[in-house]
Parts: sequence; C-alpha cells; structure tokens
Amino acid sequence: MSKGPELIITEKDNAARRIADILSGESAEADRVNGVNVYKWGGKRCIGLSGHVVGVDFPPEYNDWRDVEPVELIGAPIDKHPTQENIVAALRRLSRNARRVVIATDYDREGELIGKEAYELVREVNEDAPVDRVRFSSITEREVTEAFENPDELDFNLAAAGEARQIIDLVWGAALTRFLSLSARQLGDDFISVGRVQGPTLKLIVDREREIDAFDPEDYWELFADLEKDAESFEAQYFYLDEDGNEAERVWDGDDAEEAYETLRGAETATVESVRRRTRTDDPPAPFNTTQFIRAAGSIGYSAQRAMSIAEDLYTAGYMTYPRTDNTVYPEDLDPRELLDAFTANRTFGEDAESLLGQEEIEPTAGDNETTDHPPIHPTGELPSRADLSEDEWEVYELVVRRFFATVAESAEWEHLRVVADAAGLSLKANGKRLVKEGYHAVYPYFNASESFVPDVEEGEELAVTDTEMEAKQTQPPRRYGQSRLIETMEQMGIGTKATRHDVIQKLYDRNYIESDPPRPTRLARAVVEASEEFAELIVSEEMTAQLEEDMQAITRGEATLDDVTEESREILEGVFEGLMESGDEVGKHLQKSLKADKTVGQCPESDHDLVIRKSRRGSYFIGCDGYPDCTYTLPLPSTGKPLILEESCEEHDLNHVKMLAGRKTFVHGCPLCKAEEADEEEDLVIGTCPECGDEHGGELAIKRLRSGSRLVGCTRYPDCDYSLPLPRRGDIEVTDEDCEEHDLPKIRITYEDNDREPWDLGCPICNYREYQAEQVDGSELESVTGIGEKTAEKLKAAGVEDVPSLKEAEPDALADLMDGVGPDTVRKWQTSAD
Repeated sequence: MSKGPELIITEKDNAARRIADILSGESAEADRVNGVNVYKWGGKRCIGLSGHVVGVDFPPEYNDWRDVEPVELIGAPIDKHPTQENIVAALRRLSRNARRVVIATDYDREGELIGKEAYELVREVNEDAPVDRVRFSSITEREVTEAFENPDELDFNLAAAGEARQIIDLVWGAALTRFLSLSARQLGDDFISVGRVQGPTLKLIVDREREIDAFDPEDYWELFADLEKDAESFEAQYFYLDEDGNEAERVWDGDDAEEAYETLRGAETATVESVRRRTRTDDPPAPFNTTQFIRAAGSIGYSAQRAMSIAEDLYTAGYMTYPRTDNTVYPEDLDPRELLDAFTANRTFGEDAESLLGQEEIEPTAGDNETTDHPPIHPTGELPSRADLSEDEWEVYELVVRRFFATVAESAEWEHLRVVADAAGLSLKANGKRLVKEGYHAVYPYFNASESFVPDVEEGEELAVTDTEMEAKQTQPPRRYGQSRLIETMEQMGIGTKATRHDVIQKLYDRNYIESDPPRPTRLARAVVEASEEFAELIVSEEMTAQLEEDMQAITRGEATLDDVTEESREILEGVFEGLMESGDEVGKHLQKSLKADKTVGQCPESDHDLVIRKSRRGSYFIGCDGYPDCTYTLPLPSTGKPLILEESCEEHDLNHVKMLAGRKTFVHGCPLCKAEEADEEEDLVIGTCPECGDEHGGELAIKRLRSGSRLVGCTRYPDCDYSLPLPRRGDIEVTDEDCEEHDLPKIRITYEDNDREPWDLGCPICNYREYQAEQVDGSELESVTGIGEKTAEKLKAAGVEDVPSLKEAEPDALADLMDGVGPDTVRKWQTSAD
C-alpha cells in the first residue's frame, strides 16, 4: 500500500477549508495544485471540488443540430467527461499516491453522485487505496469529528439514482429543446429550452394565468358601522343569513345593499344581542424542512434561489444544519437545552434563550415528515458574530435561529370576543382578539400577532352608532403563485425534489419563460405549454415526472437499476415524439407566432409593420421595424442588459414599456420612443474646451446623453471631431465648482438615489480616463474595482479571471469555490462595482 498522505475530498472549497480547520485544530496550511486550493497538515490533504467536476453528454458527433435529428438523441450513447479540467487534474495528482481516500461530500442524492464521480477518478490512478465515506448534517466540530471517527461506505444505489436523473434530464432536455428550437427556427443563443421538470412547473404557472384571464369579476357590497361605548369606538360589520342558514357579509344586489345602508344610516343605537368569549391555543410551528424554510424566507423578501444560496453558505460555515431536508422531526440526540445554552451569551439572542431555558419543560414540536438522512434545519452551537456575516446572511441566520426557538417555546393563547348587535333590525357583528399569553410569538416575530379591540359589553346593552360606511367591491381572481407557494405545490404534486425545485424556477426566469415576482408567464411560455398539450401532453404532465421521481427512489432502495429506469424514460420519450413528429410544422408556426408576440413593442410610426426587439451583430439590442429592409425605422435601447416587454403601454405613442434585465438587477427603461425624444431634446452641458480641436476650430467639450441611454463627455463638433471620454451609466452627474489645474475642466461627482451608496468623486474626466488607461496598461485593471486590492487581484488571476469583463461574466458560486476566504456575495459586490 502507498505510504503517501491521506486524501479528503469535499464538495466545495469552502467546505474543504472548514473541515481542514476542524481536523487539524486550525493548523492546516493552504497550497495550490493546478490552480486549486489544497489544505495540508500532518499526513493529510484536503481538496474541495466545485460540485460536479464530471458531466454527462452525447458524443461530439451528436452536437450538429442540422445533421442529427432530435429523435436520434433518444437512443444516443452517453459519455462522461471532465467539466472542471484543473480540479480533475489536481484530484488525480493527489490520488495517485494516496494511502487512503475519504469522501466527505454532502449527504444527499446529488452529493453521493459527486462522491461516486470522485471515487471513479481516484480509481483511475489508484486501484489499491481504501475509499471511505463520511456523512454529517452540519459542518461543526462535533459532527465532523464523529463522522471521521465512524466512516462508512459509498451508497452506490443513491449515487445511481442521481446519475439516472442526470441522464434522463439530458436526454429529455436535449431532444425536446432541439426539436422545439428547430421547429421555431430559433437557434443560437435564443434557442427554446424545455426539460422534464420545467414542463410541468411551467404548466402550473400558465394554468394559473389562464384562470386569471378567464376570471369574470362580480360586484358586491359590504356594510360597516362604528359602535361606541364609554367613548371607546370599534367597528362592526353587517351580516345576514343566506339560504343555507350561514352567515354572509357580501351583499350581491346593489338595491338591497343601498336599502340596508339607508336603514343603518338612520340608526342611532345598536342593542347587544349576544356576547361570546373563548380562549384559543396557538401552537408553535414545526421545525423547518426545505420547503417551509423557503416559504418563511420568501415572507421576508428572499427568492427561493437566493434563500438556498445563503443557507448553503451558512451550512458550509458551520452555523446551521444541511438545508436540503424533508424532515420535520428533531432527532433524539438533539438536546434542546444544550443548544439553547449556546445562545445565552449572545447579545442578540441571549435574553430569549434564557427565557426559554426558564420553562419547566422543553418539548420540541414535530411535523408530519420524519426521515433519517438529515434533521430539520436548525442552528448549530457554533455562533457567528454579526460582523462575520453579510446583512442578508444575518437576516436568514436569525430566521433559522428564531424558528428553532419557536419550536421549543410554549404555545400562545388568544382570547376571542364575539359581539352581535341589532341596529334598526339589521345584524352587526364584531370580532376582537387579544394575546393573553405571548408564548412562541415572543421569540418568533414572523407570524402576525396583531390584536383587534372590542370592549367588554353585556347582553341588552345599548351602544351608540357613530358612523356608517358602504364599500363597493369586486371578487378577485386567484392570485399568482409566489415562489414559495409554487415550490409547495410542486412538492405536493411530486414535481422535482427538495434539492432542485428552486433551481427549476430560476431556470424558468433565466430562459425568459417567466418574469416578475410572483412569476408571470411570457407568451413563449404559453405557446410551449399549448403546443405540448395539443401534440405531446406528457411534456407538461406532472404524473409522468412524479412517476420518474418514484422510479429514482426505487433505485435508491435497490428495487430498480439505473439501466431499467433510464430505458423506461427513453421509451416514454419515444412515445412523446410520435405525436410531435407528425405535427412539427404546426408546432413551429405556433411557437414562431408567440416568439414574435413576445418581441413586439407596438406599431411602427413610419409603416404598417410592427416594431420588434432585435439584436445587432455586436450582440446589443435595439428596436427595429419588422418591415426591414423596406422600412429602416429604429429606436435605441440601453446597451446593458436584456430587454423584457411589459404589459404597461405609453398613452402618447401606444408602445409597450421595456424593462432591461441586467444580471440580478433590473431597471425600467419605459417607452422607448419617449426616451429617445427626451435624449434628443436634452441640451448638452458645455464644461470646457475640446483638447483636440478647440484651439483651431473652437470645439467645446459637453456632457451628452445618447439615445441609447449612455453618457459621455464629447466634442460639440461631432462628427467632425470624435473626441470623447466615457461617463458612468448610472447615477446623477454633478458638475462641481472645483476645477482641474492641468486641463481647466470642472471636476465631476456621481451621486446616487440610494442614500446608502457613497457619492463617487470622479474628478476631471480627462484625468480619470488617463488613470483608467494606465491601469489597463499596467495589467492592474482588476484593482480598479472597489474591494479588490493587489493580493486579491492576484488570487483572481490564479482562478482564471484576468480582467474586468471576465470578472463580470463569472458565476459567483463557482468563482468563490476557487478562492480562499471569498464568498459568492463578495463576488457579486465586485461585479456590481465593475458595472
């Protein structure tokens, strides 16, 4: 057996760093192998992957869309190939002489598959070293130490279930995407993507939008009266008994409502007919599973994707348990008192922890789902300080802590008071409630605990009627699914898994199937669902997707094999294609019509054609006439971001407003013709003499706003003189009273509506541009980004990021995995500054 070091393999670099710190007593040192961080101490090495470093794909000969028919992909062979060459090379190098290998990836289906991929890479270069598997639900000293003291074996069945999902999603996604894109003649970057789980999810959203569109509102009225006792006023509502003897508040006939209102208005007093008091117990919530965590995070403003990203960072840092779990029952070995005690010295949570420890009994709540893989989401005993986390991370962390507090708190109690009174023969009711025992609400402020006042009254007592009101209302259509509600519905219907649902929703956003929040489907989304329903309903069928998920669970239990399940899925897909192939032309026409509708802004003012969103050869977007080349009318769009057409339209020009989507940011451009006219009318602000032609031709430098929305300092003699200097796209430009001695130009300051963002003293525009050019020549362009110094720039370059454009294009999570001490939020801040 080799006498080399023991090798530990984790799923990500930040997990490797933390595990190395725990096992080495924080004595581990970081080294670099093939540009990848490796942590070493004693006779051990620890390397973090970047999720999947091996992917599945078809052989290269299947990549030609025009030569290979979509249906041919169904039975095509599947290859495995490295997706992160440098990490794979580093792993092989470290494995070659390893005496033992320990797989420490996340413990779920995806993590087990990543572990199996690492196992296979190890075995390619080292056939003898024993390979163990360790599993833990939080990266804390206790759990990690116990896991390494009690190693297990890889679960090849669980990994095979993950691999089956990979293969099925590849085959379904590639074949359907290629078919729909070719049918719609939508190739290149704008191809039409569809997948096994995306289809049913999209249908949920489209079906809800259809309900909203088909909804026919009905008018109704509600009546209210203010009643008063001893100068204390409270509101009561008119009600009557319907045909079934049930209380009803809505009056559906306008004449009846008006008659009741006139009667009520004429009443001076109301006589109390009944008073009913009762006490209701309000039990604490169950522990968080993934779905309920996403729902709670959504209530405080976090998208599903963002909430899970933050939760994963907190898990990796050791502050909370694994965030992907169905479990809502704490394990028996969790000692609530011990965990509460860890919070007693904390400034934020200490007082609440002490009060909970003062309870006679601590009996945690339990939900309906109990599994054995991971516990419900809860904080660990390792507490961060507020300074250790970003503002978003702290807010999510506090949510997790307080949910744990709530689950071990006592029930709350409410006192309800119902009063029914008679006013001129009309019935009025008032419902009051008062929190008489705060219980878990004292430590969990995320549930509504508002009270409503109704004074103590007695039967037969007369109350003054001080005011009356009649409100005309309409019934409302069903609400769109919020992201958290959508995920709950997906869970109920068996669509996707706890680990994938939030990613599926994000992909629908990324591929322009949905926009806004709550999600609203685009015309393309409707077209894909309509075409699927008519020609291949299985594409959007939740039954088929749920069945395949169950089949993958059967692989995990050893009741089915990977080959069985993937072959079954290919047979199902062949049946889908039978319907699609017969109707390819119809499908294509339907999609093309909807694609054009998604790009149409309105009527061209110079022809009888439509104005549509177009893309230039350079990749930027603009608005052009659909009658080109006969009509060459165009309107500019901002050069940053991707355009999305809104339902709102301009009253003057009857053109839809356009919103630009720029990464995680959006900004509304408004009516494109209004914006162009504003730019044309805006006068240039002259600030000095043009250094190129001022002495000879009298040219002047002026601050200009282009029709595209860009801004610059340029010569007033353009196009005869094209001297120009760039200006930031965002923020308000302020010309200061201070002048540059060298160029005799006023210095410029950029201010922002966001008061939390500091003004940017740009200075002299010529000096500023000269400094920018010097930074590029010196190779230190990255250091021009706020928050990046010389050492960080070197780390970025080592991670493959050589300049600002490559920084802006980087995927935050992947880049953070390659950099020591950097989180995805930090990368996003750099990218924002780079903009």
